[in-house]
Amino acid sequence: MSTAFKIIYRIKHGLIIFEKFVAASSLLLLLIMAIIQIISRNFFDTGFTHMEVVSRHLILFIIFMGAALVSEQNRHIKIDVLVHFLKPETQKKLIRPLLLLSAVISGTLAWYAVVFWQDEWEYAPSNERWSVYLALVLPAGFSILSLHLLLLSITHFEPERVVQDETPCPAANCSCTDLSK
Repeated sequence: MSTAFKIIYRIKHGLIIFEKFVAASSLLLLLIMAIIQIISRNFFDTGFTHMEVVSRHLILFIIFMGAALVSEQNRHIKIDVLVHFLKPETQKKLIRPLLLLSAVISGTLAWYAVVFWQDEWEYAPSNERWSVYLALVLPAGFSILSLHLLLLSITHFEPERVVQDETPCPAANCSCTDLSK
């Protein structure tokens, strides 16, 4: 395996670990905030108004990280009406161009999410500027998804491999394997 592919696999592996951490942390924080909100409303007759905004954005973090992770494992929702009429050889030939097209579309969505965020920043009242930072999940999420699809168009859903010096990923669902195999 060439050095370029080793670097790509390391990037993919690091990206998977980062996404799992962000998704799990967001879910944990969301659950903690929900419990705090329930307790404060039921026992103290009060609540935190900004927790609703934060929880909506945490859900977006979970969704984007989950979307990137399932696309990495080729378990995403597919609308493949015409694929069943194609020969398996033709299907294999179309995977890379379609992944590349999906990466371009996600990159375009990331660009327009940045434009949307800049517009939100410009017109947000000064007391609500803190919540605009949370809206960075849109460009970040689409960028990460685009990067995943681009890397997948290069590696083509092959079992991931890490460099020989590293041990296999202990995570249960990680598709990383050792190069010595």
